[in-house]
Amino acid sequence: MFNVKTLIKKAKSEQKTIVFPEASFSERTQRAVEYLLKKKIVKVILLGDAEMFRALPCNLHGATIINPKTCDLRQEFVAKLYELRQSKGMTIDMAESLIDDNMYFATMLVYFGYADGYVAGAESPTDSVLRPALQIIKTKKDVETASSCFMMVGTDRLNFGENNVIFTADCALNVNPTAQQLCDIALSTAHTAQKLAGIEPRIAMLSYSSFGSAKEDETILKIRQAISQVKAKDPSIKIDGEMQLDCALIKEVAKVKSIDSQVAGNANILIYPDLNSGNIGYKSIQRFGSLRAVGVIMQGLDKPVNDLSRGCDVMDIVIMSAITAIQSCD
Repeated sequence: MFNVKTLIKKAKSEQKTIVFPEASFSERTQRAVEYLLKKKIVKVILLGDAEMFRALPCNLHGATIINPKTCDLRQEFVAKLYELRQSKGMTIDMAESLIDDNMYFATMLVYFGYADGYVAGAESPTDSVLRPALQIIKTKKDVETASSCFMMVGTDRLNFGENNVIFTADCALNVNPTAQQLCDIALSTAHTAQKLAGIEPRIAMLSYSSFGSAKEDETILKIRQAISQVKAKDPSIKIDGEMQLDCALIKEVAKVKSIDSQVAGNANILIYPDLNSGNIGYKSIQRFGSLRAVGVIMQGLDKPVNDLSRGCDVMDIVIMSAITAIQSCD
């Protein structure tokens, strides 16, 4: 049975260093950092003025505090940022200005290995959190498409999901993925599920149609192409579709439709065909099923950067910090 405590225990054993770019202005982040330090789950870097952090009511003793405006690393970061982005039109002056942005400074700390990852998004939009990582850290050598997933944790009234956990993707990043991108998203989510929850992936490629029950259109053809590509890259992975959500999760529905599949009725990974359906779908599962949605968990980046929902609570930040620490062990 999957347990968040097991996830946190695993992160604690690794003692990775996580940066929190929003800690100077996010009360929820400050309280999460206090908990992380007290329980010694990760090592912590905070960005901002040391006196300001010491004046806060929460106890942040044990955190490393770096002021981006006065840090000795500043000019090295400016030079590297200019080098990496000059082909895109960046000037030294622009690089100087961007390094004042905590997200960019945190990204450079991760890029150079001073930190293992960063977590933000409690107070900031997804674009500002992820843009520096996509520009600077980029994807792993064997991954073409960065993507995102949510880990849905808990027991709902239908009791679906192996070990009380399922993964949904892509729910935050790719608007209208191609067949190749859907293939990458499925493979990345399988890796995430194995690493974080230790489950054997059973991937359902979702649609309004189940195995040809509707007339073929571009979306259905795209899904079928993606399935073929996943099987070609890793024949051992259990993946099937296209299928409707209830067919993917409920054995009785799959049986009624006479579907012979290792995945139908037993899926633990749900891949949506586009961002509209993905975002609506995970929030429906979260709210109507009363499950904890842990994310946004980024996938495919060379080093981990994760984006919080602005509706997150303190424990969401703690869990995401643990996930980031575990991801950095790749």
